[in-house]
Amino acid sequence: MAALRALVGVKRVIDYAVKVRVRPGGGVVTDGVKHSMNPFCEIALEEAVRLRERRLLQDIVVVSCGPQQCQETIRTALAMGADRGVHVEIPAPEYETIGPFQVAKILAALAKKEGVSLVLLGKQAIDDDCNQTGQMTAALLDWPQGTFASELTLEGQQLTVEREIDGGLESIRLKLPAVVTADLRLNEPRYATLPNIMKAKKKKIEVLKASDLGVDLTSRLSVQSVQEPSQRQAGLKVETVEDLVGKLKESGLV
Repeated sequence: MAALRALVGVKRVIDYAVKVRVRPGGGVVTDGVKHSMNPFCEIALEEAVRLRERRLLQDIVVVSCGPQQCQETIRTALAMGADRGVHVEIPAPEYETIGPFQVAKILAALAKKEGVSLVLLGKQAIDDDCNQTGQMTAALLDWPQGTFASELTLEGQQLTVEREIDGGLESIRLKLPAVVTADLRLNEPRYATLPNIMKAKKKKIEVLKASDLGVDLTSRLSVQSVQEPSQRQAGLKVETVEDLVGKLKESGLV
């Protein structure tokens, strides 16, 4: 087995099936709302587990940043096959103010501390859709990056990434250590089995603070307001082209 270690980021987000509601005064309603692991993070974790099953990785460390509830997400990751869990605890009020740059600083510091050769992240989170954390982490570490990965091939210290771009597919070769972000078609994550869920409950999770990693979480950005999108106007069916032209004229569009 190759002595390679991977760090996988797993973010706790509002479940994809939940309708998000805007909270009066700013932000979104999170109390009493179902949360789960970000789907793209699940894909990144699944790929790490598959690499270990092929004896290409030795150890998988998962990390989640945020309030105490993030440990539920880490337990899920452990049940899916991760070896160790790290929780970088950030109180909920402070967590709402941080962005991809602050998270990238945490991931970069943790990658150095753990001595990993591969950082696997989801390409984006479904709550903020920033698609920035992976790229920023690679820049802070000065490591090569492969984003929007739809296929990974690891051979020794060489990593071939097939990535989705606007014109089709692009293959790039990276030398480890590297940062990779997972796209939707990279794999289909497994379900955690009941025995593994029970084992994960007994595993110890290492709890750190950002200051333990020498990371300053001060943000230079602030959210001024959050608003729900305006209600969509009802459509109108017409029978003929003449009716369509008539309606457009009535609306002053032609």
